[in-house]
Order: sequence, then structure tokens, then C-alpha cells
Amino acid sequence: MAKLYFRYGAMNSGKSTAVLQVAYNYEERAMHVLLIKPAIDTKGNDQIVSRLGATRRVDILATPELDIFAVIAQHNKDVEKISCVIADEAQFFTAQQIDELLRVTTGLQIPVICYGIRTDFQTKLFSGSIRLFELAHTLEELKTICRCGKKALFNGRKINGSFVFTGSQVAIDGNENIEYESLCATCYTQFKHKS
Repeated sequence: MAKLYFRYGAMNSGKSTAVLQVAYNYEERAMHVLLIKPAIDTKGNDQIVSRLGATRRVDILATPELDIFAVIAQHNKDVEKISCVIADEAQFFTAQQIDELLRVTTGLQIPVICYGIRTDFQTKLFSGSIRLFELAHTLEELKTICRCGKKALFNGRKINGSFVFTGSQVAIDGNENIEYESLCATCYTQFKHKS
């Protein structure tokens, strides 16, 4: 039985690197993978970009209105039999698109591995993450550490080097002097109360 997986972690926990590694592992065994990411993730445009410098073009750049199931089903029928669908930045998919990814596993019997973050810089869940927590067959946390050495849980947003705790939910790092830092609960709280 094909499954829907959600592998989540704070920023800089190696999610995009893992996406590229899993794709490589499948292809090394002569299996066809389909890489997908939401179009709202403008970092790298149509590429998955790892902090280690590895990049790879995605097969599907999904706009919010795209019927992911239909596109994958058509590709699986017309282009090449798909062994696995791998999604990066899955928190940015709509809840409907996560439902469609589940349908890929149940209707097409293709495993779907989603990578993404759980919460935004205000510790609020993303809609795609909420739906993945509700539907995924398997949940796996990818871990990283805070500047203090403790396990990082949260994503601190910095603008021009200073932490901010208000603003729109989506702001892609690398744009307008925005960057993110993975923080433990203690450091996140301390920075929040200093601002």
C-alpha cells in the first residue's frame, strides 16, 4: 500500500537536501520520481535549492488552483510510470492539494513524500501542514539545533538582522533582507520578549 509521508522540521533541518537525496536514491535504482513544489516558494524559481548548494529543477510548480492529482495521473499515464512523488515546501500547498496528494497514494498507489515546516515565525501552523498532520500515514520529525545547542522547534524571522514577530505568514528568505533562524523554545521566547 502506498503511503503519504510528512517529514517536517524547523528551518535548516536539511529538508531540501533530503528531497534531493531521496530522488537520487530512487533514480539510482532506475525508478522515476516526480518532484513538485508550490509556486509561492520563489526561492530558486523552478528549482529545489539545498543550503549545501545542490539544486534540481522540479517537474511540477504548483499554483494554488492546480489540481495536483489530475496532473500526476496524466503524467503517470502519458509520460512515464511514477515510482514516487516528492514534494518540497509542502506547508505552502492548499488543504485541497494535500487531499489530492492523499488521493495519489490511494487512487494511483504511488507513495508521496512531503517535506516542509510545521509552523511559521509566529508559531502558527500552515494550512498545508495542518492537513498533512491530519492525513499523513507517517509523520517524521527532522531535527536541527538552536544557536544554544538545544533542539530547535521554531523559526525566527529576521529583517535586516533583527528578529520580528509580526507580518505576513509567507515571506521567502533571501528577499528584502529576510532570513530565518531555527530556535529552541527558550531562545524564541527570549527574543520575542526583547522585541
